[in-house]
Amino acid sequence: MNAFCYVDSPLGRLMLTSDGTALTGLYMNLYRNKPTKLPDLNGDWVQNAAIDPLQAAIRQLKEYFAGKRREFALPMRLEGTEFQRCVWRELTQIPFGETRSYGQLAKRLNNPNGSRAVGLANGRNPIAIIVPCHRAIGADGSLTGFGGGIERKEWLLTHEGHPVTGELMLGYAAKPGVAA
Repeated sequence: MNAFCYVDSPLGRLMLTSDGTALTGLYMNLYRNKPTKLPDLNGDWVQNAAIDPLQAAIRQLKEYFAGKRREFALPMRLEGTEFQRCVWRELTQIPFGETRSYGQLAKRLNNPNGSRAVGLANGRNPIAIIVPCHRAIGADGSLTGFGGGIERKEWLLTHEGHPVTGELMLGYAAKPGVAA
């Protein structure tokens, strides 16, 4: 059974999806890479926050946003290429409050020239926040692209206690109306 639900968060409304046994998606409104098959009440999707994977995700997200959870323990089914799944697994190894550059992630995947490919895979992450793609940054320490928006990436890193100033702001401070 394909199910979905919505949960309010400090980042706005989140949509969670599940196949009934695992979490399959966490999407922010305005998220750049929404699923190709969005839940449709007239299709084979049902809106039901009571199924186990969604209930557990809601509880753990609330704990995370309240500052009471640093790691997620959820069954997940990540649909993507083998390389994408490798990148996403590597993202889950970045500790709470820390960051890694795309180049560092590429090296850990034995692909030292693959930072661009890692960035593309990172951008296709179907389970934002829980698979912490917000912890990937540019080689110069700048906050680079994030499907949910740079402001949300900054919020998540700040929430995790990572100082988002100085070097981390290089790619962001150039935006109008944003002070470094």
